[in-house]
Amino acid sequence: MRAAAPRHPREVLLGAQAAVARLPVCDHYAGVEARMRKSLALQAEWAARCGTCVFDVTLDCEDGAPVGAEAAHAALVAALVQELDWSAAVPPRVAVRVHPVDHPAFEGDVATIVGSVGARLTHVMLPKVEALADVERAAAALDAAGAPQLPLHVLIELPAAVHRAFDIAAHARVQSLSFGLMDFVSAHGGAIPVTAMTLQGQFEHPLVRRAKLEIASAAHAHGKVPSHCVVTEFRDRDAVRRAAQRAAHEFGYTRMWSIHPDQIEPIVQAMAPSAAEVESAAEIIERALAADWAPIAHGGQLHDRASYRYFWQVLERAHATAQPLPASLQPLFT
Repeated sequence: MRAAAPRHPREVLLGAQAAVARLPVCDHYAGVEARMRKSLALQAEWAARCGTCVFDVTLDCEDGAPVGAEAAHAALVAALVQELDWSAAVPPRVAVRVHPVDHPAFEGDVATIVGSVGARLTHVMLPKVEALADVERAAAALDAAGAPQLPLHVLIELPAAVHRAFDIAAHARVQSLSFGLMDFVSAHGGAIPVTAMTLQGQFEHPLVRRAKLEIASAAHAHGKVPSHCVVTEFRDRDAVRRAAQRAAHEFGYTRMWSIHPDQIEPIVQAMAPSAAEVESAAEIIERALAADWAPIAHGGQLHDRASYRYFWQVLERAHATAQPLPASLQPLFT
């Protein structure tokens, strides 16, 4: 008897891509204790309301720790992770940004946080990565701390790292590449004007545009998630929304950093597919399922597995951003 053909879209359509992490579209950073607590509480509120976790919270040791108090800050981060309600219907998604591998506090960050709560973390964010050797050193440190499966997210902030982005993205431990705008601009010794750090300028200056595109391209080439940089106009919700839309639609980014709670909602909204896109994608996938993935006609156009893949990914983004889906398709996401 012939074995039943696989029917779940991820099996049928994505193949090896099915192993690619599907991360929340927003990564929210907080480093001061009050803001870390507020961010974690806000994540729990959103998760209870949406039924899914639509943004990660990354507790920041690099910029959050006072100089000279790095060890105490790392202990605080570990304690905050321990305190979370891990029995919730939607478990927390919490990560940590450690110091760079060449910083004296790096080993202590990993030993204190990963060594105690590594099994609770979604990933470790590694800043100031310059070469593949930095990733290898960080992976070895996570292994030594007892977390051999914990993914690394890499922050690319320097010109040489942009040049090596494809090699960095190829590392099996790397799950996501992020672009660090302000450090990238500063690293050019004044050759890039400060206006390139603004909402408008960061999308127009040729060197910054090139860096954004190289990082996104490297991430997609190796099945990793490209995460866009911060917007410093943090209280201008419309500016944040426009930046997220440009990052997604023009530069291929599927995730973006938030540095203030007011930025989370506009980022999630901008990264979400429209209601019309979701409706069309749902109709096509429903008909494809009914046809056992054979070609169909829809709206006067022919569709087959090549286009089914795109429309399934639209539905995955809709689910990740808590957009309504037809009841008939909801079981595919349980």
